[in-house]
Amino acid sequence: MTTTTGGAVTTGGALPGGEYDVTVVGAGVVGTAIARELARLPLRIALVDASDDVGDGTSKANTAILHTGFDAVPGSLESRLVREGHRLLSAYAAESGIPVEPLGALLVAWDEEQLAALPGLAEKAVRNGYRAARIIAAEEVRAREPELGPGVLGALDVPGESLVCPWTTTLAYATQAVRAGVDLHLNCRVRKVVSGETHTLATSRGPLRTRHLVNAAGLYADEIDRLLGHADFAVTPRRGQLIVFDELARTLVRHILLPVPGALGKGVLVSPTVYGNVMLGPTAEDLDDKTDTGSTAEGLALLREKGRRILPALLEEEVTAVYAGLRAATGDDDYAIRAHPAQRYVTVGGIRSTGLTASMAIAAHVVELLADGGLPVTGAREPSPVRMPNLGEAFLRPYRDAELIAKDPEYGLIVCHCERVTRGEIRDALASTVPPGSPDGLRRRTRARAGRCQGFHCGAAVRALFEEARG
Repeated sequence: MTTTTGGAVTTGGALPGGEYDVTVVGAGVVGTAIARELARLPLRIALVDASDDVGDGTSKANTAILHTGFDAVPGSLESRLVREGHRLLSAYAAESGIPVEPLGALLVAWDEEQLAALPGLAEKAVRNGYRAARIIAAEEVRAREPELGPGVLGALDVPGESLVCPWTTTLAYATQAVRAGVDLHLNCRVRKVVSGETHTLATSRGPLRTRHLVNAAGLYADEIDRLLGHADFAVTPRRGQLIVFDELARTLVRHILLPVPGALGKGVLVSPTVYGNVMLGPTAEDLDDKTDTGSTAEGLALLREKGRRILPALLEEEVTAVYAGLRAATGDDDYAIRAHPAQRYVTVGGIRSTGLTASMAIAAHVVELLADGGLPVTGAREPSPVRMPNLGEAFLRPYRDAELIAKDPEYGLIVCHCERVTRGEIRDALASTVPPGSPDGLRRRTRARAGRCQGFHCGAAVRALFEEARG
């Protein structure tokens, strides 16, 4: 157990006794945002997750775009929360050191049908409250993205779309929540819920009692919902495979290149990342298995075929990694956020890739729903601000900061040479408020082992530091 000046972070053993005012199930980007919002209240709050780390499910494989919400369903809850969340997260990122790059997006039309769809998408953007989108001719598209493949007919320019770091966002929320008093219980799978005057959660680490309950369990939100007696929606895991190209490919693309959306989502995009790579993907494959995050030859071949049309030169670059994430698709056109005031229970389901952008607005909305169920919301105060370590290539990183290295030479000792991660950064992550539960968690906090060699050279040294800290 890690005890801080605020809450506790526990990873094993029996859970503490007593009763929580609110428990949030699921420590992804949405669950941690809700916990952070609840931490503003003078209440006893718990955040539980079946994994050994925060952001270890859908959130870690997000496409990492800070969306304007221009193409949401007008009038939907998602549209409102994405629009409000964009404003809130943009300000929070600037305050907290979360890297954001406002590159803008081009929604590229490659055939007459897609070109004909652009005016409707521009009109939809206006109905969603976004008025900066405009249709541009093929000549302007080509001038702004000279490496595009042949056949471009035009594009919808969406200047407000940005890149963001999903790993740091989730961790910032969790860090702020714990420092403000939230107890974070990891390796804590919810198996059963018995409801009465309070909810008693039977977990893999023993019982947990709570007066109010929030279900932000992502892929498993429908299963938690059924434990409370509801069957309002079903989650279908939608696998998105992605290919990450080396940093040397970064000069090939200047914007987020989006396709015209199809029935299964936004389709295959080409986008830089805040880490300096270029990403191609995702696929959209509906599965039955909520744990199937494997890549397939067919999926990667499809991505390469799509990528060759969009940005032919990209396919000549080195591949750094391939990975897959699962999105919580429900078959509906909107979020499945449902309040059950008589049960003092709120479901936060069906949160798709826009959930990163909408996370802070979703959190505020959920607290309003909890208040309708009797949660006292008086006495709110702002949590102490956090400043997260920078993982973005567009901003000053420790290995280049002479002043920082002069104060602490550990920031000048590079351990991971591909990503230029220093011993000081690894030390800080291992001693942080919410420390990593595995070397993969350490990678999401520092980028160590995320480069072109994928830990072949630094893996042993990184694991030794991790094991030393655990010991």
